Amino acid sequence: QVQLVESGGGLVQAGGSLRLSCVASGRTFNNYTMGWFRQAPGKEREFVAVIMWSGSNTYYADSVKGRFTISRDNAKNTVYLQMNSLKPEDTAVYYCAAAMYGLGYQLTARYDYWGQGTQVTVSS
Repeated sequence: QVQLVESGGGLVQAGGSLRLSCVASGRTFNNYTMGWFRQAPGKEREFVAVIMWSGSNTYYADSVKGRFTISRDNAKNTVYLQMNSLKPEDTAVYYCAAAMYGLGYQLTARYDYWGQGTQVTVSS
């Protein structure tokens, strides 16, 4: 199994930056597709970014493309989400998730493991 722990959230002003981290446990970490999702109050959880197990393929939601960057360091069992030019609309709880397979990476149901979430609040 895989256990995920997110960190790095907090309060930041619009235009600022944050870097989220997700530390994973398990010997099979390198084989997992890793995604970031977010959920704003009163809204459904939505896809943000994904990085395939090889680290060579990444995909982003249109709302964050060009501002967010997902990366992974398999030696540290860690996936990152660098968030730049933050907007108030980015305010949400951000979740790290791991999937055994990359098919349907935009769908929450495809992910096998989830972290506890970390709050990101962007003020005007």
